[in-house]
Amino acid sequence: MFTAWFLCCTFDDAPCSEFMDWELDTSTCNVNGLKQEKQLSASQRRCYSFCRRKSFAAFVASKRDDGQEEGSPCWCCCGQTFKEHSSIHKHTARTHDAEIRQLTQAAYERLLSQLEEEAEMQQPDEREAEPVDFSAWIPETGHISEEQLQKGPGKVLLYYRYCLVEDPHLIRTWQKALCEKLHLTGKVRLATEGINGTVGGTNTATDLYIDAMRSHPLFRMEEEDFKTSDGGAECFKDMKVGVHQEIVPMGMDPDVISYQLAGVHLEPEEFHEEVQALLAEGDSCSDTILLDCRNFYESKIGQFTQCLAPSIRKFSYFPDYVDQNLDLFRDKKVLMYCTGGIRCERGSAYLRSKDVCKEVYQLKGGIHKYLERFPDGFYRGKLFVFDERYSISSNNDVISDCRYCGCPWDQYQLCCTAFCCQLVLSCPACRRDGRTACCPTCQTKGQAPLHREECECTDGRPRIPQDV
Repeated sequence: MFTAWFLCCTFDDAPCSEFMDWELDTSTCNVNGLKQEKQLSASQRRCYSFCRRKSFAAFVASKRDDGQEEGSPCWCCCGQTFKEHSSIHKHTARTHDAEIRQLTQAAYERLLSQLEEEAEMQQPDEREAEPVDFSAWIPETGHISEEQLQKGPGKVLLYYRYCLVEDPHLIRTWQKALCEKLHLTGKVRLATEGINGTVGGTNTATDLYIDAMRSHPLFRMEEEDFKTSDGGAECFKDMKVGVHQEIVPMGMDPDVISYQLAGVHLEPEEFHEEVQALLAEGDSCSDTILLDCRNFYESKIGQFTQCLAPSIRKFSYFPDYVDQNLDLFRDKKVLMYCTGGIRCERGSAYLRSKDVCKEVYQLKGGIHKYLERFPDGFYRGKLFVFDERYSISSNNDVISDCRYCGCPWDQYQLCCTAFCCQLVLSCPACRRDGRTACCPTCQTKGQAPLHREECECTDGRPRIPQDV
């Protein structure tokens, strides 16, 4: 069911100018390209069709000339004047199809995001009230003081498990109770395809959490399935546990692109040997691609030597990146990696579904596990993490630089401008001079309200880059 917010704020005649200001692609996007129709569920196709109709109407409305006399509507576009609805509609359909597709995709993503947020907020209270006995999967803490659970050295856990979860809402209730009892913070995503979490707390609390996860018969996890780093509950603002369609948001129906189609898993030692062989061959090696399937701001501060790092803003753009660069992967052996391994599971499955690669491999446990084994290996720079720390490190290399002065710098902070969610690399000297925004546009606007991520950082970046 579409929200009142979406209907009123996005498509009424009055806010059309705001609608046109959304961040748009610079490439053509449609159901058969960006979101292939066969890979969308029936409800997703209905959403997309709805967004296209409304986007078309909004585009036409934005061309209306309000200076004309009332009762004589007129639309101006491409240096022409149209006095009938049918004529402006035909012109828009013939001339501005690519723009309509871009607007449709922006509206579609905005709608899905809003619906997902509302669905998480409106979880039925009845489920939480169900008399379910979780005692077998919640550790006994009577012998442990509250101080041990809340104070002292801590760590952050990163983990995932793909498996069939028949009732993710039931698991959500258990996870909320478990994390509350152990005073953990972080985020846990649940879906019928599994669980994905990153939580922080004291060493005592996180160890108990690992024990509880391992005791649950559904997940069958081992201690090595958890990646750890120094941190604690302070690394997150709160604890969120939600039910979603995917445990990592790729924007593809898990029933169509399943983790079960993933590439071959390589242990860190095996992956290290593959990268070593690739680097030894140098420019003479043309049949292997070392692919970073993370986002551009992650790879900017740390990456494997001689990797291909797509300049994409979020993982849901990865399928479109693959679609627009199929020739790049044709007949190649691909070595994929990401932070903890979860994005490679379905990212490699999507790449394999295109049937163009010779072989597809992925780093088991991701960069986290690789750095545990090879802290001074072929991964150089920081490892980006999705919490208040922004990054962790295992070596002293700095591979990025300050946004303003160009000196070596790799510590992210949020742009100082209200409502801008971009991260900025601004060294201490530049920050002292007041240069704390992600770009000159944000620096000039200061605290003036902005549309989310509307600035030079996004305006000049193709949403789906082509590397062919």
